[in-house]
Amino acid sequence: MSRVAGSLSPAGAPLWTSPFRPFYLLGALYALALAPAWLGAWLGLWSVPPAGVPLALWHGHEMLFGFAAAIVVGITLTALPSWPGTAEVRGARLALLVALWAAGRIALWSGPWLAPSWRAAIDALFFPAVFVAVAPQLLRTPNRLYLLLLPVLAALAGANLAWHAGAIAADAALAARGLRAGVYALIVLFVLKGGVLTPIFTGNALRERGRGDQARFVMALDAPAVAAVVVLAALDVGGAPPRWSGAAALACLVLHGWRVARWRGWRVADVPLVFVMHLGFGWLLFAFALKAAADLAGLVPEAAWIHAFTVGALGMMMLGLMTRVVLRHTGRPLDVPRPMIAAWGAMFAAALLRLAATAHGLGHWAVAAAALLWVAPFAVYLALFARMLVAPSLPRAPRSIEDRLGQEPA
Repeated sequence: MSRVAGSLSPAGAPLWTSPFRPFYLLGALYALALAPAWLGAWLGLWSVPPAGVPLALWHGHEMLFGFAAAIVVGITLTALPSWPGTAEVRGARLALLVALWAAGRIALWSGPWLAPSWRAAIDALFFPAVFVAVAPQLLRTPNRLYLLLLPVLAALAGANLAWHAGAIAADAALAARGLRAGVYALIVLFVLKGGVLTPIFTGNALRERGRGDQARFVMALDAPAVAAVVVLAALDVGGAPPRWSGAAALACLVLHGWRVARWRGWRVADVPLVFVMHLGFGWLLFAFALKAAADLAGLVPEAAWIHAFTVGALGMMMLGLMTRVVLRHTGRPLDVPRPMIAAWGAMFAAALLRLAATAHGLGHWAVAAAALLWVAPFAVYLALFARMLVAPSLPRAPRSIEDRLGQEPA
């Protein structure tokens, strides 16, 4: 055994040297299992354990608190050492977090063989454990803005508990409210983390090509933009009248539209690793617009905005950052393989088709096709990068293109 950053780590086990390695690997593998399993159950070909709630809510839980949680935690924990300068979670501590995530997945697949209270107890451990892993170090950082991660983790933990409470009580409405609260927690993290990374990487690419500089961070805009999402979440999850939540969604659209436009993403359309992040924010703006249209005028089904965010915004941002992180942190140049660019295109198409299926009632074929388009990018990702995730890193490649700004956070 060898000691790394105060934690025991098996010698010669690269998988446990950085959070992105096991979480990206398991998250992508889980996507490959989860989407076909849900699709087959939805088409009536087989059944999966619904855990006391409708299949759609079980599927939503595992997409959010299973698949997305793995990728988001992998991204966040990998970025933290470069942001506030905290020690990286690795070795035995990382293995424990991964084990808790995996235990939650096993519990949710256990169906009638495990009591609902035990499923809840096991699955509820993951987010508090992540909180405990990062809170002591974040509390010591001079920049208090990094502490914003802690309420997001607490919100995710609470939303997960609400879902389980609904499952135990066979209360589908409560479970759905927990899911919606979890979606909003991810939106807050998206606008916080993505709102830092995207303009930084854009500025690096603009300077590299002599097209200008990074847009300055403007707290008078960034803070209200985040606050507007929190207000929207409180109104929507709290059951406020639709005209209130619709107005809040419209405010989010205006504030975040202004924020994103300042970054000038159209000027880096030839830098795939950066432009994919702008596409993710484009889908976020579309999600706010759909939410406003649904609540204020009933022009689209209310579920449309959820798919715009979860498939479009979150899907594009995840794949972009998963690609960047695995290349940069394994010592490789930031050159995106062509199959990965095609995979990003498949995710974009999946979002369009899923949205069309929701808004226009296209039928089972459209939902099935969207599911296949969604899962394909993760198969491509594993084919390209799985070996990199489990193998030792190469010596760090020279910085290039948008990778020029001192110690970048991802």
